Amino acid sequence: MALTKERIINQVYEKTQMPKSRCREVVESVFEIIKSTLESGEDLLISGFGKFMVKHKRQRRGRNPQTNEDLQLRARKVVVFKTSGVLRANINNNAG
Repeated sequence: MALTKERIINQVYEKTQMPKSRCREVVESVFEIIKSTLESGEDLLISGFGKFMVKHKRQRRGRNPQTNEDLQLRARKVVVFKTSGVLRANINNNAG
């Protein structure tokens, strides 16, 4: 199951015992900071977690897999995430 914003708010509430409305404000504020940082084209580095980067993809040829029709994919920006070495090691140590 995916971790939702609501579950994050609940976990912040459980760990801090701040009023739930305040937890919601804090989580929403953090996400707004993340969004505005990425929208401005800046990278976002969270030590011990990873780095979000905005990458530019050039225009390229593509194909519709349902119709096999050739098409032109427009240039665009995408957000990519690279895990920190610490997180990567923790994920691999906990892998089943």
